[in-house]
Parts: sequence; structure tokens; C-alpha cells
Amino acid sequence: MRTPLKLSAAALALATLTACGGSPAGGSDAKDGSIKIMVGGLDKVIYLPARLTQQLGYFKAEGLDVTLLTEPAGVQATTSLVSGDVQGVVGFYDHTLDLQVKGKQVESVVQLAHAPGEVEVVSNKAAGDLTSPKDFKGKKLGVTGLGSSTDFLTKYLAVKNGVPTNEFTPVAVGAGQTFISALQQGSIQGGMTTDPTVAQIVNKKLGKVLIDMRTPEGSRRALGGPYPSSSLYMNTDWVNGHKETVQKLANAFVKTLKWMSTHTAEQIAAKMPSDYAQGGKRLYAQAIKDTLPMFTKDGVMPADGPATVERVLKAFNPNLKNASVDLTKTYTTEFVKKQG
Repeated sequence: MRTPLKLSAAALALATLTACGGSPAGGSDAKDGSIKIMVGGLDKVIYLPARLTQQLGYFKAEGLDVTLLTEPAGVQATTSLVSGDVQGVVGFYDHTLDLQVKGKQVESVVQLAHAPGEVEVVSNKAAGDLTSPKDFKGKKLGVTGLGSSTDFLTKYLAVKNGVPTNEFTPVAVGAGQTFISALQQGSIQGGMTTDPTVAQIVNKKLGKVLIDMRTPEGSRRALGGPYPSSSLYMNTDWVNGHKETVQKLANAFVKTLKWMSTHTAEQIAAKMPSDYAQGGKRLYAQAIKDTLPMFTKDGVMPADGPATVERVLKAFNPNLKNASVDLTKTYTTEFVKKQG
């Protein structure tokens, strides 16, 4: 579904729910194992475990009827969760910290990844004077959405390298073709995106990789530690009131992570919907291969991951800078560690 970028996050959430046959009302229950999960871009490789779990039949095997909905950016997916339209979000863990300081208690129940999976790309035209984050000053840089994790990470890289956040312009361009078009047209000089968008940009020779955070090593170089990103996060009150259902979700997702760790990128690609391979089967498999190192094998939060995320967010986010965050309330390993 193509949604105009100018729509508000709330309108986007409503539009997506309607288009996917859902209803904004009645999202707080999980009757007969029916669950709605909003994903910050179903066709993004960083969120691949969501659709793959469905494709492998693991939700059904647990007796769950899971409807996967999609939004162009994680921040809009979060809006759907907070408003009660969905029971869970597959999006970046860092939103749980941001929400806590805003008085909303949300926790990661399955940690799908321990690296961001994000890549800062630069257009060929701008490559001469955009060689590192030190050159962000005065540039227009693409992010999926304002307040999204790509926005967060771009701001951190800028501040870490001496560029205040008010000295460059983040531009909400989504992902996929909208990001690529913005890069081609020069409305952005570079930006942060994920596969398969990265693979298409490089393959079409439209730009090059500036910073690669698709691996734990790349995450450590750019951010100073593991950065838990893609996760299944849910309202804490809902989790506590529906532990049996949450356990089934955790079982399904961890089975998928284990399956991914024992299969090739080509085998994974073959299980996914054919229309996800926008640049062709070979390029899609390569995009998965490049991104696979970001995923965990067991859904467990890396021990020092939350502290890295807190440090990154506090470097630029005024809401968090002087706030006290209880990291123990932003995630739980209760369910993934019970998974058999």
C-alpha cells in the first residue's frame, strides 16, 4: 500500500489497519489467539523474522492467528501500539526507552537483533564532500520518518562527530523506492536505510555505503557496543495479562531465529513472498546474506545492549538526556528463556 508521506502518524496507522482489513477498535483483546502485530516495514530485511515466522507456519503451530500489518517507519508502528490498535510491534527496541520517559511502559519480549542493520549511504554526486559523519553539516539526510530509529541513529552519529543536530536536515523519505527516488533527485545527499534498499542502490550504482551497521562489529565501530534493534515489543500491562499468548509468540519467533541460523540466505529468500524481491531473486538473497549477522539466534537481549542504546539516545535526545531510565523495565527474557 502506498501512503502519502504527509499524512500524520495517527492517520497512517488508521489507513494501514483499514487497508489490511483490520479495525482500529477492539485491538486490546486477543480472542481465540487472534493477534495484530504492526511491523515498521514488512519488506525490510531487518524485520524479516516477522513474515518468515508466518511463512514457516510457526504462528499457526502455536495456535495463534496472527495478522501482520505494515507501516513505513517504526515510529508510526509505535503510535498504533500506544493507541491500542495492535497488541505488538516488530520495530526497534530503542522506542521502549523513549516511551518510558513519556510515561508509557513498553517492553521487548523477543530481541530479534543485536545490531541495527542500518546503513548510511551517500549519493555518488555528493560522495566527494560527504565522506564521514563529520561532513553532515549543511546536508539533507534521508530517514524513514522523523522520530524513527533511523532519525535517532543519524543524530547520534552527527553529535558523536561534532555536528549539532540543528546543523543538518533530516528528511522523512521512507524506504524502498521513495528513498531511492529522493537520492536520485538530489532532495537528499545521503541517508540511513536498510536492505533490500541498500542492495538496490549499490547495484544500480546510485550511491555507496558510508557506514555499515549490519553486523555486530559494524555496530561496535559506529556506536561503541552492541545495539539491540529489531524486536517484538508490547505494552507491559498487556504482557502481564496475557502471558500464555506472549509465550506462544516467543516460541514461534525463537523457532524462526533458530531456523534462520541453520539455513542459507537463498533458502530464506525462497520462503519469502516473491514481491519482496524487488531487485530480483539474486539481489534479494544477497541483501539477506549481508544483513543476517544482525540477528540473534535465541531472542535473548545482549547483556550490555540496553546500556549502549541508553548512551546513544542520551547523546542527542533532550527528553532522555537528564531522565532516569529503568532499563530492566524495557525488556524481559522471561519468555524466550522458557522456549523449548
